[in-house]
Amino acid sequence: MHIAEGFLPPLHAVGWTVAAAPFVVHGARAVVKEVREHPENTLLLGAAGAFTFVLSAIKLPSVTGSSSHPTGTGAGAVLFRPPVMALLGTVVLLFQALLLAHGGLTTLGANAVAFAVVGPWAGYAAFRLTHGVGGGLLPGVFVALVVADLATYLTTSVQLALAFPDAGSGTAGALAKFLGVFAVTQIPLAIGEGLLGVLLFRVLTVNARPELERLGLLRPVAAPAEGGAR
Repeated sequence: MHIAEGFLPPLHAVGWTVAAAPFVVHGARAVVKEVREHPENTLLLGAAGAFTFVLSAIKLPSVTGSSSHPTGTGAGAVLFRPPVMALLGTVVLLFQALLLAHGGLTTLGANAVAFAVVGPWAGYAAFRLTHGVGGGLLPGVFVALVVADLATYLTTSVQLALAFPDAGSGTAGALAKFLGVFAVTQIPLAIGEGLLGVLLFRVLTVNARPELERLGLLRPVAAPAEGGAR
């Protein structure tokens, strides 16, 4: 998911940066609007960013030029919707590139498209679909985090395949190879990430229930009736 500094051809790096830019700008506006209209959610917003940073900083070796990580973006997408994660995810990637040597500045746009745009949108869509078929909050969170993780790596595989097509089988062959290498580590990582997300939201339902109710993720608990029948 963190494509290394200088690994993409310059034209690809520029193209992915241009593709990511409108989402990041829209995300910045969404974050400003959220903080301005609902300042009580600021702490939860920061927690969503911190969860993403810590989870995605866990690094496992994978295919040449990239690495396997949990992503954590599905949690923020469920809480605040995908546009917010376009900014938070890109900020996370920027700090990781500067402080942890994960990814890079020239590949920031490509990593942002996979990590901060496609992953959150796919995870949020999976969350809404799970709700639509009668799933509760925690099953929806599990599916959202698993799908966001896998969608991120699918996108990274596409980016690498476009940049480095196989000599014999072209882009399709390269995509199959990248997906095959990523799948070994990423499928169990995605499942583990989903379970961790469930634990996180179990804690939030106890310690941040009013915030989850304001965000529309939980129904308000009916107040007990005052007095008895008259």
